[in-house]
Amino acid sequence: MPSTIPLIAAIERSQLRTLPDFRVGDTVKVHYRIREGEKDRVQIFQGTVIRKSSGGIGATFAVRKTSYGVGVERIFPVNSPRIEQIEIGFRGRVRQSRLYYMRELEGKKARLKESTRDRAPTGKAAAKKAAKAAAAESSNNAG
Repeated sequence: MPSTIPLIAAIERSQLRTLPDFRVGDTVKVHYRIREGEKDRVQIFQGTVIRKSSGGIGATFAVRKTSYGVGVERIFPVNSPRIEQIEIGFRGRVRQSRLYYMRELEGKKARLKESTRDRAPTGKAAAKKAAKAAAAESSNNAG
């Protein structure tokens, strides 16, 4: 029996996929291939990631959206070959790992604040820092 465990682990490693780094609270577009009769087509499901669960090959994430006033949640396997791509739009700032409280909210109350991660710094402090770096650069080149 112990000889089969490395074999299973090797098969699982070969099935793992690399997707863009997204977190709970991000608004994503999941391009998911579905089959209707004999034809395959790509359906885009856009919503907020309300949970992620790790687990190697069995990792999943749940996306929630509101469609015609009705909340719709869909759970996607991370390593599914049916996922064509994931586009990350808005990066929300949240402090929980599960956003189940979003189920009770609707309208403007269901909005999330934007996160500042993965974004260039802006404002007075950033301008001051850039000017200081430029002055240091010019003094190094002059001397």
